[in-house]
Amino acid sequence: MRQDDPRLVQALQDLEGFSRIWLIWWFHKNQSWRARVLPPRGRGGRKGLFATRSPHRPCPLGLSAVPLLGIEGHRLYLGEHDLLEGTPILDIKPYIPRFDAFPDEAAGWFGELDLTPRFQVVACCELEPALFERARAILEVDPLPHRTRRILALKDGRYRLSCGDYRLYYRIEGETVRIQEVRLR
Repeated sequence: MRQDDPRLVQALQDLEGFSRIWLIWWFHKNQSWRARVLPPRGRGGRKGLFATRSPHRPCPLGLSAVPLLGIEGHRLYLGEHDLLEGTPILDIKPYIPRFDAFPDEAAGWFGELDLTPRFQVVACCELEPALFERARAILEVDPLPHRTRRILALKDGRYRLSCGDYRLYYRIEGETVRIQEVRLR
C-alpha cells in the first residue's frame, strides 16, 4: 500500500487505544545471511541463526513490538524501536497482552544466561527517563564492549553507548557505571 493511499487513514482508525503494536518490516539494508551468529549476550560462542534475533536472515523479515505514542492522519509516532530510518513497514497489528505475552515459556539457550544486574547505573547528567531505563537495562548487566553491542571503548578511558539517535558517554568505576554525558547523534 502506498503512503498516500487515502484508505490508510481509515485502516489506522481504532489503533490509538493500543499502547503497543507489532510491526512486520523488511531488513532493507541486509545483503547476506549467516547460518551461525554470535549473539550479544551469548557467552557460549556462535548459535544457529534461527535461535537468535540476528538481522542477517535468509528471508529478511523483521518483527518488533513497539510503543505506539500517537497517530496523526497516516503517521504513527513510535517509542523506542530497532528500525532504521526508511525501513519499509509491511504490516501493522495490535499487541494484545492477553494473547501476545507468554512469560513462563522456555527460552532455550537465552534462558540459561545469567542476566543478573551486576552494576549500578548512575546518571550524572540529565536524561529522559525512557532513555535512562533503556541504557540501565543494557549497562547494569554488562557495560563492556562486545562486537554485536553498540558499545565502544574510547581512548580517554570512557565508553560510548549508542541508543537510537543518542550517544551516552560513561565510565566504569568498580561496580558503578557513571553516565557523564549524552549527545544527539
